[in-house]
Amino acid sequence: MIHSFIGDLGHLFVIITLVTAVFAAFCYFIASKKDGLQANPWKINGRFFFTLHAIAVTGIVFCLFYIIYNHYFEYHYAWSHSSRQLPTHYMISCFWEGQEGSFLLWIFWHALLGIIIILTNKFWESSVMTVFSLVQIFLASMILGIVIPGLDIKLGSSPFILLRDAIDAPIFSSQPDFVPEDGTGLNPLLQNYWMVIHPPTLFLGFALCTVPFAYCIGGLWKKRYRDWIRPALPWALVGGAILGLGILMGGYWAYETLNFGGYWNWDPVENAVYVPWLFLVAAIHTMITFRSSETALKASIILVITTFILILYSTFLTRSGVLGESSVHSFTDLGLSGQLLIYLLFFTLGAIILSAVRWNELPTTEKEASTYSREFWIFIGAVVLCLMGFQVLIPTSIPVYNKILELFGVVSNLAPPADQVGFYTKFQLWFSVLVALLSGTGQFFWWKKMDKEALKNSLTIPVVITLILTMVIILIKDVAEPSYIVLLLASVYTVVANGKIFIDVIRKSPGLSGGAITHIGVGLMLIGIMFSSGYSKVVSLNTTGMLISKESSNEFNSENLLLFVNEPKEMAGYQLKYKGERVESTSPSVFINKNDIEKTATDYLVTAKKDIEDDGEVVFSKGDTIKISAENTYYAIEYTDQSGNSFDLYPRAQVNESMGGLLASPDIKRGLSKDLYTHVSSIRSPNEKVEWSDLEEFKVSPGNNFFVNDYVSHIDRVERLDHIEGIDLAADDVAVKVSITVEGEDKEYLAQPIFLIKDGMVGRIADEINDLGIKFTALNIHPDENAFTIGANTRQKDWVVLKAMEKPFINVLWGGTLLLIIGFGVAINRRYKEFKKMREKGME
Repeated sequence: MIHSFIGDLGHLFVIITLVTAVFAAFCYFIASKKDGLQANPWKINGRFFFTLHAIAVTGIVFCLFYIIYNHYFEYHYAWSHSSRQLPTHYMISCFWEGQEGSFLLWIFWHALLGIIIILTNKFWESSVMTVFSLVQIFLASMILGIVIPGLDIKLGSSPFILLRDAIDAPIFSSQPDFVPEDGTGLNPLLQNYWMVIHPPTLFLGFALCTVPFAYCIGGLWKKRYRDWIRPALPWALVGGAILGLGILMGGYWAYETLNFGGYWNWDPVENAVYVPWLFLVAAIHTMITFRSSETALKASIILVITTFILILYSTFLTRSGVLGESSVHSFTDLGLSGQLLIYLLFFTLGAIILSAVRWNELPTTEKEASTYSREFWIFIGAVVLCLMGFQVLIPTSIPVYNKILELFGVVSNLAPPADQVGFYTKFQLWFSVLVALLSGTGQFFWWKKMDKEALKNSLTIPVVITLILTMVIILIKDVAEPSYIVLLLASVYTVVANGKIFIDVIRKSPGLSGGAITHIGVGLMLIGIMFSSGYSKVVSLNTTGMLISKESSNEFNSENLLLFVNEPKEMAGYQLKYKGERVESTSPSVFINKNDIEKTATDYLVTAKKDIEDDGEVVFSKGDTIKISAENTYYAIEYTDQSGNSFDLYPRAQVNESMGGLLASPDIKRGLSKDLYTHVSSIRSPNEKVEWSDLEEFKVSPGNNFFVNDYVSHIDRVERLDHIEGIDLAADDVAVKVSITVEGEDKEYLAQPIFLIKDGMVGRIADEINDLGIKFTALNIHPDENAFTIGANTRQKDWVVLKAMEKPFINVLWGGTLLLIIGFGVAINRRYKEFKKMREKGME
């Protein structure tokens, strides 16, 4: 059955969203051109249409989530991104996994922010909301999903298109109403709680960057060149905090989910978000300078506009398909690249032309920027941040240059850096040194007037403390790389210098401490990045002298360990033992040994062969049906240190041929001074044909031992079955389950082959002990002798290839991140209070 109503309703909401955005933009535009009472009716109309727009956007969100939640796989979006097995929180992730959903998320945040601006502004509403509504027109057009008749031009991609209209499959010719039983599911790498909150945070950051841009354009348009910065500054701070938080959430997700061993890989998609954030931070600094001394107005305008344009450019980069060959996680082109380019050019040219027209009217200051002035140091800081951004932006845009040259018939040989981490790090490291030094020194100019002597007195103690602390850290942690020593020195300096300022400020006016806290966070982040990346080391060194695989590289053979189940191996002060494969139950979430469950006809349902315990408590009883995440397998690794303390890690892997084969995610033992990061590098593929040994037969009676692969085995129990899943048993049929216990190295294993006589024919259902590589078959029953003929095939024991790394002081990075956000929060609170006071005076 096709549930067409909800899709049609969603389409209707999309059209209403676009139309109301057009009307809102028009009404606000007219209101901006009129004064006083003449503007009010148009402003009221603008509010009405934008409110209607926000309601329609909410309606689209509701319709799309309703389709996903109810598994309406007749819709292409639900089929492409969801499945029946996904828990509710991952269905939320399905919502924005696709391009259409992520655009919708962006539109939703814009609509919400627009309503807040309407409610909180008086003088700026018309001009700011004109810009906001224009942005919404373009965003809404991205999910319109229509083809303009006669021109054959596609406008947007709808999330409500039916599967039969989206793909050309023969089944729809014979069964137009065919609905798949299940969807293709969510990308396994996105099945992580950080992916539930990271994209909304990032898109909220994108949306927030529109607000200062809208104020800036409004200020230029209405010739209120100085006034726009006051209401725009709190929004810029919120945008900087949220966008920065979103970026760092993405880094933490990569650390927990991907297996490249870090949190930042300088992938073009990562760079496309990082660069606008750098420019936004530079803009925040120049805007604060203007609020204090009325300098840097032009720099603020340029940086605020550039930030928004870079947000649009990053959208073009990641969604036009231009990065398809240089990034592993950019979106494919849905045929929207031309539309995105128009979107980018419209706002870029519009902002540049308006700025150029108004440029000569912009107020300037005659104040000379002394070397001992805050303006000088902030300008230097902003320049460094911009250079930092350009250094990343220019190589990241190489695929764009190539596309442009192709348009002129030129074949370009330019290629992005092969070693992205090495290339970007060698530049960004030195920019980071400058940022650290400037944020340490510049803060002293922030709070007091300085001269050479005063600066010398202020810096003496922080410099001495910095030198002592750096020396101690170098000696204790054996930091020998010269560039790392310089970075460490600069980072410690900014922590110490801002720590001194924080102590001075917090006593007198805590509200002014935001900058110091933020810069302490930056210093700690740099220290954490230096140690966790620069001094990360592989500890799973293969010292046996034996190759794991002849086909693999020397690096693979030397930096990985081959572990057979239940066979301990030494590694860097730990004894490791691979304890076998596990699956995870969905509720409660428990890792279950694969040997303790029995498959059913449904992939994600299994039955317990025995009582299953977790922390000494039975969570599933024998015979219970358990819902599991069938696509993922976890590999239980027991670590025991030299003191005898042990813990288990469960790195995850999935074999997904459509995504390149093995998808491995690490498990991490977190410590105060270092993390132990473990992932599997190779596994026994579940899709690989198993080479079993020849069948060996044993004629045994219950209770008597027999030996299979040197393991003691015996029949414990024999029971007649009345029911076997998937087989209809008649009254004359016979089914017998033979329970065989095998004494492994550390535990007993249970195998339950079934002997079956149905319709006079003999059938046999074998059972395998995965860990030990033994498959038992009940070949025959000898009632007169009270014995059974048991067949056994064997294969290689279960194994896994593992890589482990130590990440020193990575918690310093996360702690610095937390301080950074707290500092932003303090600064936002201060600026919002200022804005609130002005609004109460009727000036905003």
